[in-house]
Amino acid sequence: MKISKTLVLATMAALGLTGIAAAQSMNGAGATFPMAIYTKWFSEYHKLHPKVEINYQSIGSGGGITQLTAGTVDFGASDAPMSDAEIAKMKVHPLHFPTVLGADVVTYNLPSVKQPLKMDQATVAGIFLLKITKWNDPALAKLNPGVKLPSDDILVVHRSEGSGTTYVFTEYLTKISPDWAKGPGTSKQPKWPGGIGQQGNEAVAGFVKQTPGAVGYVELGYVLQNNMQSAVLKNAAGDWVTATTDSTTLAAAAAAKTMPADFRVSITDAKGKGAYPDASFTWLLVPSKIENAEKKGVIVDFLKWMLKDGQKYCANLGFAPLPKSVVDQEMKQISQIK
Repeated sequence: MKISKTLVLATMAALGLTGIAAAQSMNGAGATFPMAIYTKWFSEYHKLHPKVEINYQSIGSGGGITQLTAGTVDFGASDAPMSDAEIAKMKVHPLHFPTVLGADVVTYNLPSVKQPLKMDQATVAGIFLLKITKWNDPALAKLNPGVKLPSDDILVVHRSEGSGTTYVFTEYLTKISPDWAKGPGTSKQPKWPGGIGQQGNEAVAGFVKQTPGAVGYVELGYVLQNNMQSAVLKNAAGDWVTATTDSTTLAAAAAAKTMPADFRVSITDAKGKGAYPDASFTWLLVPSKIENAEKKGVIVDFLKWMLKDGQKYCANLGFAPLPKSVVDQEMKQISQIK
């Protein structure tokens, strides 16, 4: 979607604050990937404390980073960690807080095909490089014996704006395909070989669902909510893996043991058995120094609630909760907000 409706939801954590004297408004912008869980969290906070308004615009990760850099929002949200170059442009150093684990899913619309299609590394890359252009291509047929594949053209749909979802997907493609690595590479907004651009996860999901023959990539929650078809991917261990919260958690298992201090980590193409190969953390980006004491108090409590009680809402929305070791590290990082 171009811009989601602005969430104006009263939020305040139950930890640490006994109340505030006046209404406080906070503004955030960024990723569409975690929109469903953020909406749920803000709604639950609204039930707890109606004195603080958090306005969140899901405009894409690139837009969120741009607005945070410009100082027009209090926090950003991104499905890709900020680069060193992006951080260098910030007046105040940003802290990365992983919020949940999610999966990029290859979703398609083939009404005549009832079972999930298998796609290995070469096939996924070939489709998005526009080298595989028919649904009955021999490469797909070989991976799916006994499945009557239609001869329809493959219509590739991708994000049109700077997108963290795209960053995760193209990072995955870069790792699994030398041709992709030499071509579009890893980017929030790559130069696509072709296809149709749509803005936001919701718009990509909507286009695929309404267009037979289409294929795109969206966050798992959008597939579950819209009852869409999704591919079974082959991972680095040679396993065929369906995107679920469990397979997403397995992708994060190794990373959780060696998490860098700044939480900027990649878990795409994870090598663990049963690990979904196109998974990622998604992050809230919070300035390390917040001048307004009330805003600082709100964001600190928001983070504490999100890391503890908020995680229980993940699974029903297609997200995997954070590993305990990561939560423990993040709780310590909160003290760096001054």
